[in-house]
Amino acid sequence: MSDLPTIYRGLSGIYVDSTAISKVDGENGVLTYRGESIEVLAKRDFIEVCYLVLFDDYPSDEEKSSFNQFLIEHSNISKAEEKTLRSLSQNLHPMKMLQGMVPLLELKTQIKHNYEPEMADGLIIAAKVPALLAAYHQICVGKPIIPATKNLSFHANFLHRFTGKLPHDKQVAILDVTQILQMEHSFNASTYAALVTASTLAPVECAISTGFGTLFGKLHGGADQAALEMAMGITDIADVEEFVVTSLKNKQKIMGMGHRVYKVVDPRAKILKPMARELCLGTPFEKTYLILEEIERVMGVEMNKKGKDIKANVEFYKGPVFYALGIPANYFTALFAMSRVFGYLAHILASRADNMLIRPKAYYIGK
Repeated sequence: MSDLPTIYRGLSGIYVDSTAISKVDGENGVLTYRGESIEVLAKRDFIEVCYLVLFDDYPSDEEKSSFNQFLIEHSNISKAEEKTLRSLSQNLHPMKMLQGMVPLLELKTQIKHNYEPEMADGLIIAAKVPALLAAYHQICVGKPIIPATKNLSFHANFLHRFTGKLPHDKQVAILDVTQILQMEHSFNASTYAALVTASTLAPVECAISTGFGTLFGKLHGGADQAALEMAMGITDIADVEEFVVTSLKNKQKIMGMGHRVYKVVDPRAKILKPMARELCLGTPFEKTYLILEEIERVMGVEMNKKGKDIKANVEFYKGPVFYALGIPANYFTALFAMSRVFGYLAHILASRADNMLIRPKAYYIGK
């Protein structure tokens, strides 16, 4: 078929739009949000970075206070939402729970604000996602739902409500950095899926739900859970080499190794790996961390034999961080969603300025 057009499966390398929200330079291992490097952002306050991603500027003290207050005021679920949550199977994966619950949330606000309607709706969703995760977890373990505390930060509130314990400052700081690292990543699969939904002029909650459904996949956000479970399935560090060699021989993917975009080391992994090491060494999670480190080393050796240089991505070392914070493995991707929702919202609202229905063509090869 000489007239067959060029097919770009997966849209790899294809520009489908422009964005000013984040830049992913895979060739040089650079990531920026609104022109700020991820290395600088990782040292900032989480709420300030959320505001920057959404509004293209750091907030003033007054704007930061108002933004934080809006999130805290909406960080509880209603009685009706709790009833729906309790009606769900306790065997449901938290990502499926989120995808189903987000379109059902009550997006009403009683406090005064200056946000556009869809921005306000999106912020209410972003505020309620950690509430849903904490409440669902407490329901599943047979404990009472813990309400938000106004004098705790966004992530201190989440850790308290999820684990039932007041977190240490170091734990909150580590979660802040981890969530900043995964807040935004240009036109990744789930963000683009959310934009496809948004392009139909569907409401923001439906677009965010689409993003969550896409994020669940093992080739996207689900790699964090898969990587940790892989490491926990290896009995001893001495068994790692055989595991990696056998996996490669059988063409089984080593989850969390390499990245679709980054041709050099993922800049987020460079920040997260030493944090994971510091958090895990000398604790019951040390062995799992060291197994992951050995998987990365052996994988590097084996791939170098083939002329390839593959490093761990941000998902690879995220698992031990979350696990050490008291988060079960099946909630890892949901914590990813808890941060990435701010990125989704920024892209969805940016697309509204000049909306165009996303409708690509498929070349027909049937009878």
